[in-house]
Amino acid sequence: MGPIGEHYEWSHGYFSFPKLEGEIAPHMNFRGKEHLVWSLNNYLGLANHPEVRKADEQAAADFGMAYPMGARMMSGNSKYHEQLEQELAAFVGKEDAFVLNYGYQGMVSVIDALVDRNDVVVYDGESHACIIDGLRLHIGKRFVYKHNNIEDCKKQLERATRLVEQTGGGILVITEGVFGMSGAQGKLKEIIELKRNFNFRLLVDDAHGFGTMGPTGAGTHEAQNCIDGVDVYFGTFAKSMAGIGGFVASTEALTKYFRYNLRSQTYAKALPMPMVIGLLKRLELLKNNPELREKLWTIATTLQKGLRERGFDLGVTDTVVTPVFLKGELLEATALTMDLRENYGIFCSIVVYPVIPKGMIELRLIPTAAHSIEDVERTLDAFSEVSEKLQSGYYKEAKIPVT
Repeated sequence: MGPIGEHYEWSHGYFSFPKLEGEIAPHMNFRGKEHLVWSLNNYLGLANHPEVRKADEQAAADFGMAYPMGARMMSGNSKYHEQLEQELAAFVGKEDAFVLNYGYQGMVSVIDALVDRNDVVVYDGESHACIIDGLRLHIGKRFVYKHNNIEDCKKQLERATRLVEQTGGGILVITEGVFGMSGAQGKLKEIIELKRNFNFRLLVDDAHGFGTMGPTGAGTHEAQNCIDGVDVYFGTFAKSMAGIGGFVASTEALTKYFRYNLRSQTYAKALPMPMVIGLLKRLELLKNNPELREKLWTIATTLQKGLRERGFDLGVTDTVVTPVFLKGELLEATALTMDLRENYGIFCSIVVYPVIPKGMIELRLIPTAAHSIEDVERTLDAFSEVSEKLQSGYYKEAKIPVT
């Protein structure tokens, strides 16, 4: 089954493919018990916002789930799809945008459309799986640079430049605005500075930055004051917008090229109308209700400050993504996570080797505007207790009862 599925017999339904039930909220049911949930990318709390639910419901009643039928290019276009694209482009500071029916497939297809065999890709070593899968389709050369290491990025650009001088191709640099596992921002501004000495196009995957970063929530490129330097901006609807799909934004000419060359869109059904109209409402709320983003950051900073004051290692995060790094082996990680769920009623994601080094445990917390300060305090107390148990060796022998 591969490394993720090899523990299927005991992990399925608990650690993998768990069922969170009830209304999407910080408090949901897991295996029949109420849990405080820190695993939903519902950053702005829009999933169950009354205006969003109303817009979704009305659009489904007006159009059904099937409309429009067909791919955008053939028979699946609508004025609402185009309106969403225009509003997104204006919001993120680009000339035009193209809506994608899936974010993951969209990124794969964007990379495939941007480069050919003569081009070279230079990309961050901790890039998301959708970027890696896009690169797997690239039959030309690609060079990886150490995560957020500008000197190494420069070194790889030097290699890439020598190569394209022979092939006649171009260079595409790919990074993320916010890295979803560590919470670190990509060094967009520093990468853009390298354009002084190198000729390349910059593609930024800002799945976790769109809606959370910048004075207006337009993204990490806004937060770093380098909107113009990002040539291709990629965002998803699956996080701050609490929906599905994504978009790519760039110049008018390049976006037009995407419309006619992204295979994942040309040969797939358009995003359903209820989601498109619902996304218009979500974008309206995102733009016009800064208090949602302010609440998100209040929860995130309170949580992170409290964890650091209690001695927890949060790595290098400077965004709302909150990783908590502990020392322990796989069996300890399993017992600790079960203890959190069974005895403290806290549900968060767990990350172990090979995603992070052996001997390390990462508990990944995703704060949202829907969480409360009481939720934060409950979590801080629970984490302090399980940390003490971990350090005492309790989880080496513990058998946490699951009822």
